[in-house]
Amino acid sequence: MASQTSENAMKAWQYTSIVDGDIAKSLTLNEQAVRPPTTLASDQLAVEVITTSLNPVDYKLAEIPLVGSLLFKKPATPSSDYSGRVTAVGSGISDLKVGDLCYGRLEKNAQFGALGQNVVAPKEGAVPLPSGVHPDSAACIGCAGLTAYQCIASNVNAGDEVFIHGGSGGTGTFGIQIAKRLGCKVTTCCSTRNMDLCKELGADEVIDYTQVSVAQTLAEKGPRFLLCVDNVGSPAELYTRSHEFLLPKGKFVQVGAQIGMSTVASLMSRMMLPTILGGGKRSYQFLGCTPNREQYATIGEWMREGSVKAIIDEKFKFEDASKAFEKLKTGRARGKIVVQVAAA
Repeated sequence: MASQTSENAMKAWQYTSIVDGDIAKSLTLNEQAVRPPTTLASDQLAVEVITTSLNPVDYKLAEIPLVGSLLFKKPATPSSDYSGRVTAVGSGISDLKVGDLCYGRLEKNAQFGALGQNVVAPKEGAVPLPSGVHPDSAACIGCAGLTAYQCIASNVNAGDEVFIHGGSGGTGTFGIQIAKRLGCKVTTCCSTRNMDLCKELGADEVIDYTQVSVAQTLAEKGPRFLLCVDNVGSPAELYTRSHEFLLPKGKFVQVGAQIGMSTVASLMSRMMLPTILGGGKRSYQFLGCTPNREQYATIGEWMREGSVKAIIDEKFKFEDASKAFEKLKTGRARGKIVVQVAAA
């Protein structure tokens, strides 16, 4: 964990360019980094970071050639999900005060990310930490927990059947639990080694994608699912055959995707190509999560009551942040990867 430096500086992991297309190789620990601006808008608060959790978007955007260099002002500090202690509060925030613990997500493409000791968070991305919830767990909610919630909650009712493609990652582990908390029957898929984890989280049926075709296995069940959440983005046939397992009023929501022109073409086709011209036969949405205080608070409350928990694959010390990115980029993490920036 990091120790504080001088009053006007902080420790932060930063990059000024991406080396060999790899953010893990590009990060350096600056022990005298400039702190974020101290003048707050009415809907902002300053936070001393305790824990941050990493998400694929934290490296995928930065690593896009040319485009990635334009998205973030340099030197940039990655990671948006956080938990921490409030150090200053804007005049428009009434439910948090200096010294309170909070959690949430920073604004998109923020220069001062949560792999620095201090951040400025927007009101919509900061909520009080419920009693009994550990900051490490709360730090996992920001992207993965909220994305899972927004994919599922508005699209289902109790008793509906949901398929979650990719159940053992960060969003998938939250998705299984959220769907069960909402009273749904859940089918998911994962590799052999993660099947027990998905069952422990409440999945009613788990498909081993290393042994069978997921799309074919679902098609054999017939159109019984109201919702398919795709956390992976492949294979393509999962969507093109979705009418074989989704009800006529069913919906296909995609979250995961690889960065590239082929992905862009695929997404445009799914969103715009009519069925008569070869497009999909079920409603399609590509979802990027939108900060929502009420929804953050709901997930935090579910954590407090014990119906939802953060699955943490590994906790890294602040000094090992680049190793945390190396682990994340393997794509084999079970749940979330967190970096402990300061003592809770």
